[in-house]
Amino acid sequence: MKPLRQLLDKLHPHFAQGGKLEKLYPLYEAIDTFTFTPGEVTDGAPHVRDAMDLKRVMITVVLALIPCFFMAMWNTGYQANSALQITGGGVEGWRGTLIGLFGYTGNPNSMVDNLLLGAAWFVPIYLVTNIVGGLWEALFCIVRRHELNEGFLVTGSLFPLICPPTLPLWQVALGISFGVVIGKEIFGGTGKNFLNPALTGRAFLFFAYPAQITGDRVWTAVDGISRATPLSRAAEGGVQAVAEVTRWSDAFFGFIPGSMGETSTLACLFGAAVLVFSGIGSWRIMLSGLASVVAFSSMFLMIGSSTNPMFGLGPHWHLVLGGLAFGLVFMATDPVSGAMTEEGQWLYGFLIGAMCIMIRVVNPAFPEGMMLAILFGNVFAPLIDQMVLKFHIARRLRHVEG
Repeated sequence: MKPLRQLLDKLHPHFAQGGKLEKLYPLYEAIDTFTFTPGEVTDGAPHVRDAMDLKRVMITVVLALIPCFFMAMWNTGYQANSALQITGGGVEGWRGTLIGLFGYTGNPNSMVDNLLLGAAWFVPIYLVTNIVGGLWEALFCIVRRHELNEGFLVTGSLFPLICPPTLPLWQVALGISFGVVIGKEIFGGTGKNFLNPALTGRAFLFFAYPAQITGDRVWTAVDGISRATPLSRAAEGGVQAVAEVTRWSDAFFGFIPGSMGETSTLACLFGAAVLVFSGIGSWRIMLSGLASVVAFSSMFLMIGSSTNPMFGLGPHWHLVLGGLAFGLVFMATDPVSGAMTEEGQWLYGFLIGAMCIMIRVVNPAFPEGMMLAILFGNVFAPLIDQMVLKFHIARRLRHVEG
């Protein structure tokens, strides 16, 4: 690492104020601080000592997502290989040629084959997301002369995980561009956005190009083969239809069609443990959201309906289907777009869980309600925090006046 440090120090005058590459200083600063701990310290008191800076927060979140990355590739390949085994087809195009070089045989019982095929779909989406989104981040930092921080690491990791494997790459670029520019940069960049950028980009694609991001045909990474998600089955035939296509244990482990990184509740629980014990993710939001989902889904189950089969879907199914677990752990706990006060986090999480079940059950045309529920919660988070602060101020004034 010493040669790299020497190289960066040698290049520094060219990017510093007055240098030929002064306008590109945010790019230099991003590489320097990403590879090395900043050497600057404050000259005077007070001093704040905390090992959990922005860089470590973002890296910890990415580490918590590693099981979801693994499942995104393995399950995408498993679903595709299982479908190909039934139809007797093969992988066409450049993906087939590429994975063939690594000895791909198309066996759904082979972890290597599943990872290879899944990576052939996931990695291009991941690369396009980070390249296009990173370019937008760098452009705005250069124009504003702000530092290029690590905030995009999380957005660039979350967005590919909430996409279907067959999403066209040009739509991936368009979606992440909308999420970064409209969802974050126009409000000032990292730390100033009131909506989750990854969800903002997906919501744009959801309404702009519904044929590519919704429906049965987009969930299996094989051209010409369609396979509905269990949540879509539930909207059509209730719990009986779900039980026909999958077991609860398979849904818990993530062996079902769906957005690439959202299917495994077990992987999300690992991420929840990392975020809670590191102090990054709010356990209050997760717990209140979980309680809200159980309460409202149980209420609808008791009410019942002869025309809407989603009323018969119990809480144990809601918790393992769709993106509920993923959204509750990684999206709702976003410290920027979520509630910040402790009391507000309880209300914020409860609101998201309630909205998710309301959208899923009452309006089965949108069986996956977690995305809209979190964005709805993002909008109300500032109001919730303001209400909590006003309550505390009023309570303290009563004590002072008394």
